[in-house]
Amino acid sequence: MASLTVRQLDETLKQQLRLRAARSGRSVEDEVRTILKAAAEESEAPAPVAKAAPGPAPATKVANKRVLLIIGGGIAAYKSLDLIRRLKERGFAVRCILTAAATQFITPLAAGALTGERVFTDLFDPASEFDVGHIRLARDTDLVVVAPATADLMAKMANGHANDLATAVLLATTAKVLLAPAMNPQMWANQATQRNLAQLKADGVTMTGPNAGEMAESGERGTGRMAEPMEIAGAVDRLFAAQGERPLAGQRVLVTSGPTHEPIDPVRYIANRSSGKQGHAIATAAAQAGADVTLISGPVTLPDPPGVKLIKVESARDMLRATEQALPVDVAIFAAAVADWRVANAGEQKIKKKAGESIPDLLLVENPDILSAIAHHIDQRPALVIGFAAETENVEANAKAKLARKGCDWILANDVSPQTGIMGGDSNTIKLVTADGIEAWPPQSKDDVARMLIARIAAAMKAPKA
Repeated sequence: MASLTVRQLDETLKQQLRLRAARSGRSVEDEVRTILKAAAEESEAPAPVAKAAPGPAPATKVANKRVLLIIGGGIAAYKSLDLIRRLKERGFAVRCILTAAATQFITPLAAGALTGERVFTDLFDPASEFDVGHIRLARDTDLVVVAPATADLMAKMANGHANDLATAVLLATTAKVLLAPAMNPQMWANQATQRNLAQLKADGVTMTGPNAGEMAESGERGTGRMAEPMEIAGAVDRLFAAQGERPLAGQRVLVTSGPTHEPIDPVRYIANRSSGKQGHAIATAAAQAGADVTLISGPVTLPDPPGVKLIKVESARDMLRATEQALPVDVAIFAAAVADWRVANAGEQKIKKKAGESIPDLLLVENPDILSAIAHHIDQRPALVIGFAAETENVEANAKAKLARKGCDWILANDVSPQTGIMGGDSNTIKLVTADGIEAWPPQSKDDVARMLIARIAAAMKAPKA
């Protein structure tokens, strides 16, 4: 019998095995043995007389979902290479079509290296059109994403043109279409573009963006920037989630995110390095799972997650007030890195440095403990209260002590030492600490951590109470 090791598997399959093993509390090797044993037993079992139809797949599963990415000819095309990576991280199978104009900005070789698939550019390619390849591309996908969607592409779509591979596929597909427009602000504001936009929306096409900001052209600013790759990937997640099960439908979820800023004077403050990426990812995943989500965020530079009620705050005391006002909720997830202390004698005016004078004393006082306050709330304690423990040493011991001290139900602990790159980065390594023990999750993106957490919450909320 041929020898097969986990190391010989492709990275996507290995990542799926790691996630499955983590959810089951087994090593990867034990998970493989479990899968093989189940397969062997199934092959030996007699065929049943009747088999029930399988239930809907969970919203967090995207295995075998196919995305066809059409890259239009604009400077924003370079962002589409990062978009491929973001989609692949989520487990989607990605294929690409580049318009002729797109090849002036990026190469088919670059896109193909990221997708691991052949990239298509020519409607009359003899290697694919012998079996009407453009129709096959149009049908063999679950979602078509156009990013960047230029003014020219949108005009052709709105008017049913099909004079190149991209437009022929768009006209022939029956799959959902998601556009990420990108163009000069004047082109976006033009009446013709707005007429085309209205027609595309009437035809059922979904949009994400465009955003406002600086444009590629010097001195140009306005609405027309393509949505960031993470935003587009989030929109893809939501489209697939809308087609699947919504395990948190009817549940109210509160999430805190980001740092807090504690003023020293009107222009200075005490803060930390939290980016808010993990909290925002959790809020997004909860909304995709059907929950009614309130996100209370400290100062961050992230896009506002769609589909959530967003409350922006500055200080720890602001966050506590907003949290208490958001009650009652079913689940509260405290991912914000709240400052432990604030300045008791914050200046009403900017504190001036004066020659010969000593450095002014800053008296620090303790901030309110938001996690503990909600976990010990007498009247409106959520059914599930989850905190985070960002540690730089003794991660497990400190997390277990925090679980007991705060009175919450779960703690998600992580090592945020500078060498890990977790605080402010895009990936995370979590240890889930509960009264039942500690469960180590594999290193993964913060989006995947969010989806894994929401899946665990959904299962916990459905479980019968002891």
